[in-house]
Amino acid sequence: MPFNAADNGQLAGIQPGDRIQFRLRVNRDRSVVDRVRVLSAGSNSAAGSGSPATAATSTTVVSVGQPVPDFALVNQRGERVELSSLRGTVVVASFIYTRCPLPDYCPRVMTMMGAMRDRFRERLGTDLVLLTISFDPRHDTPATLAQYAERYGANVPGWHMLTGDVDGIARVCALFGVEYWPDEGMLTHSLQTVVIDRDGRLAAIAEGKDFSARQLGDLVAMRLERY
Repeated sequence: MPFNAADNGQLAGIQPGDRIQFRLRVNRDRSVVDRVRVLSAGSNSAAGSGSPATAATSTTVVSVGQPVPDFALVNQRGERVELSSLRGTVVVASFIYTRCPLPDYCPRVMTMMGAMRDRFRERLGTDLVLLTISFDPRHDTPATLAQYAERYGANVPGWHMLTGDVDGIARVCALFGVEYWPDEGMLTHSLQTVVIDRDGRLAAIAEGKDFSARQLGDLVAMRLERY
């Protein structure tokens, strides 16, 4: 889970595997770290003690241009949604969990998807489908996702907030290289937003959070106009 440093100079000399301590400052729309200090040096081969909770480790990450294997999850209305049923539409899939406390992580993902809803409102549900998948299925039930969706205007046709059983969610996350693991009662996680073409092939992966809604929207528009 990448963090932004308030001063990159504080990171000088820190190596992969080092144990560090820092303060995380969270304001209304972003988070930054400061007061960074090294607790102990580590070897480059031991970059951390936690193991990602993407349990379906045998699942091969899909490469751009490859078909995305089918999967089925449940949306905020309790309806089964199969990826294969969305053939013929462009699909944008993102990954969040509703308890995420950092405004520039999962809430930003929801805001980004909301921008897709607004930009492509006339095509949503016909040419374009938005999937927001929770990797916290034990907490994020359909009812919880429905409440979360209300906050972001996601309870609209063509936008599915998805959950499922633990193994099923792990498999879907593994398809796109999404990693997540428990950390002091919350989840540390990577960020991936993926675009799937009308023929079910992976068109693009936008990693992290340092891209704009316009950049993602332009990518989606290009896929929409391809056919």
